Amino acid sequence: MARFTGKKAKETPGLNMGSMSDIIFMLLFFFMTITTMRESSLYVTIKVPKATETIKLQKKSLVSYINVGTPMVGDMQKKYGTESRIQLNDQIAEVSDIPLYVETELQSRVDADRPFVTFSIKADQDTRMGLISDIKQELRNSGAFKIFYNAQKAERKY
Repeated sequence: MARFTGKKAKETPGLNMGSMSDIIFMLLFFFMTITTMRESSLYVTIKVPKATETIKLQKKSLVSYINVGTPMVGDMQKKYGTESRIQLNDQIAEVSDIPLYVETELQSRVDADRPFVTFSIKADQDTRMGLISDIKQELRNSGAFKIFYNAQKAERKY
């Protein structure tokens, strides 16, 4: 005859942590591949104007941005005031700095892509048109004839 013993307390088995490192590395690689790095920090406040006739750019990698707006509240406003300023890459600049900016942006591209580089003016809706005209004139003088204005799509009123 078989011998029966009293009931023993059953222990729960420990968690298998072997696959945990695989899951963490899969998540790490996933987020590394889908994220994009921001090219520059924004030092000016921009409220993009609305437009009814807009198109999307096909190759955003061939776009160089010129941000125009009032400096951010705090140290930037103390240093540069409350008038609209131009931001080229990570620094506040003047209109006279645009030719050098165009040259460095074109030199940083492959020779085949240089004719297709577009300069995008991302300006605050309250920026005076005189500053935008000065920027546009400097871009023309520098040989940058592809200019794009950023705007939000608005509904058409009939």
